[in-house]
Amino acid sequence: MAGSAGAAVRVKICGLTRPEDAAAAAAAGAAWLGVVFAGGPRRITTSAAAEVRAAADGVPVLGVYGSQSVEEILQVSQAAGLTGAQLHGPYPRAAAARLRAAGLVVWRVVRIALPGDLDALSEAALDGDAVLVEPRVAHAAGGSGVSLDLAVAREARNRLAGATMVLAGGLAPATVGPAVALVRPEVVDVSSGVERQPGIKDPDKILRFLEAVCGHSPII
Repeated sequence: MAGSAGAAVRVKICGLTRPEDAAAAAAAGAAWLGVVFAGGPRRITTSAAAEVRAAADGVPVLGVYGSQSVEEILQVSQAAGLTGAQLHGPYPRAAAARLRAAGLVVWRVVRIALPGDLDALSEAALDGDAVLVEPRVAHAAGGSGVSLDLAVAREARNRLAGATMVLAGGLAPATVGPAVALVRPEVVDVSSGVERQPGIKDPDKILRFLEAVCGHSPII
């Protein structure tokens, strides 16, 4: 999943809790979907994740994990039919390598609060298919609606040259276009920015988000 110059930026709609929202995201053109097992108001069960995956019309679905073991991730992935794992929390390279060896797509996550946090990016790019970069927010594992400073995001982009970068944090239909134009990630990830309330997506916001990204993606 290495990035390539001139490729259109893709969208992941995360924090899905309902099949109808998954269907709306797939119909709008999302390339990835996400379901959360890490905690918070969007956390769902394995059976609910399977329903989301069934409604995704073939769009790959990633599970978002925070403290689950590799064995638990593999069990959930198989039971729900998930394509891969997005690893929040202190997962080492070995965990990512084991999941990839089992056939899962793996996104490793780097949460940034201080400039020194950027130093973790090079290690995160190893044994992962992509690196998701988002702001570190106290007591929140994601979906907080807090944006990453775009100057910091650009530096992260520079450090991840040759790797696939996923930009997350506080993106919304009104803000994602400028972020894409400045940072040029391969993927943008949104949850709260396309919601009516936590875990309940707004189809119109999803569509406007996709349109905003397409308007600022390079022409293929």
